[in-house]
Amino acid sequence: MELTRVAILALLAFGSSSAKVEEENPEFWRSQAQKTLQSVLDRKLNTNVAKNILFFLGDGMGITTYTAARILKGQLQNQTGEETVMTMDTFPNVGLAKTYSVDFQIPDSAATATAYLCGVKTNLNVIGVSAAARNGVCKSQKGNEVTSILKWAKDAGKSVGIVTTTRVQHATPATSYAHSASRKWYSDADMPDAAKRDGCTDIASQLLKNTDIDVIIGGGRKYMTPKGTKDPEYPRDYSSRGKRKDGRNLINEWQSMKIGKVAHYVWNKTDFDAVDPETTDYLMALFEPGDLRFEAERDPNMDPSIVETTEKAIRILQKNPKGFFLLVEGGRIDQAHHAGRAFMALHETVAFDYAIAKGLELTKEQETLTIVMADHSHPVTFNGYPFRGQSILGKSPLWATDMLPYTTLMYGNGPGHKITNGKRPDIRNVNTKTKDYVQLSAVPTESATHSGEDVAVLARGPMGHLFQGVQEQNYIAHAMAYAACVGADQRHCQGQTEASVLHSTFTNDRNAAGVARGSVALLGSLLSVLLALAVLV
Repeated sequence: MELTRVAILALLAFGSSSAKVEEENPEFWRSQAQKTLQSVLDRKLNTNVAKNILFFLGDGMGITTYTAARILKGQLQNQTGEETVMTMDTFPNVGLAKTYSVDFQIPDSAATATAYLCGVKTNLNVIGVSAAARNGVCKSQKGNEVTSILKWAKDAGKSVGIVTTTRVQHATPATSYAHSASRKWYSDADMPDAAKRDGCTDIASQLLKNTDIDVIIGGGRKYMTPKGTKDPEYPRDYSSRGKRKDGRNLINEWQSMKIGKVAHYVWNKTDFDAVDPETTDYLMALFEPGDLRFEAERDPNMDPSIVETTEKAIRILQKNPKGFFLLVEGGRIDQAHHAGRAFMALHETVAFDYAIAKGLELTKEQETLTIVMADHSHPVTFNGYPFRGQSILGKSPLWATDMLPYTTLMYGNGPGHKITNGKRPDIRNVNTKTKDYVQLSAVPTESATHSGEDVAVLARGPMGHLFQGVQEQNYIAHAMAYAACVGADQRHCQGQTEASVLHSTFTNDRNAAGVARGSVALLGSLLSVLLALAVLV
């Protein structure tokens, strides 16, 4: 029965295919494959020490999201979409990372960030601590802290930065600088009294205390200011006001800590655009009280895009002759998926891909290790038999057995579960391509969960080949550190130093030999002249 349905669909597709005429010619595919094969054969390993590490983290950007975003990016450019080449697609080294945490089969962003940034797998909901720590138990945090590659890079003399589309206290960016038994301790107001008594501190305060971060860009103003402090952008919105109970204004404290340096705090695009990267030592840019707006809803007059924030960060950090480490997080891919809003998730991913392109444009591949990966995936499926070039946000032309259509993208669980009297909604007259549409889910949950399949790891630049194969997620931090000679493992730069010494010795020996040969030649010439003079005499 299924084969018959597919056969009928194939006949329909024959008459409505968006495929290009040249694709019907076998030589089109053979030629394309041969060009790709030759480019792979021509690759040379880059074994340099990475001066810079540019780390792009797509939060929740599983393989399905990656593929669907590729199609959307092409369709936004009036192409069929499937054949589109994302910037991510150009990375020559591809691997997979296993995402499970120590205590759960399917992880959260805190446990995964501790793995790929700190090199240690841990438990759900904790950041920057080992699995010996327990979620929400302050006392278990003490003595179990683990540091991140951002700190290792800073200790090596590099400049460091974080760029995110979420609040800067959120799990992914926070793990680069904080240690907390709970990812939810954004400010002291979010902490239980027992945790404070036991000596634990909130994530926002650790942003100032733990590591001297050169560039901090994202949201999260309300976790930095005293309770009731009016937000500069939304002064009448009580939910946007400051939350801190300890009375501290961390923004003011940050500014006072930077006296003698060129340090800028900004909260809007006008002031952000006025920041000159060439003269700026430090930048803190917090564009929203909490997370930033989705790219599809962003006010370009108030908030810069992830492309713009990535560019500003790189231009500030790259002035350091020792290089930099920059974490760029497309954090709201995940949040859109939690809400069952595929439109938002895919548009966030497309914006993220453009930020990656900007990063490659501003750096040199010979000296910059660029990594793109996800922390975990989501239960979003890419299904049905849509025609070539059909909107990725549209409906499958093959209807279900209940004689109702369904969307190409759906969720295994989430807020989109809508069964009434045993029937799902009839979406024949529903526009499923809008930003507010919530895809159908099989199981009702308030928020879609994560999913546990492996995630892609893409790499290019110095030692990019280290990221091939199927690896544990915590391996990523160690491979990045090895490539850049930061942290405890210094073997790579020792090898480079030895190679440099050998090269120098070889060069000196060759030069010395050249001088000797030159001296012999000169003596020979003098003897010839003397003999000639003797004959004349």
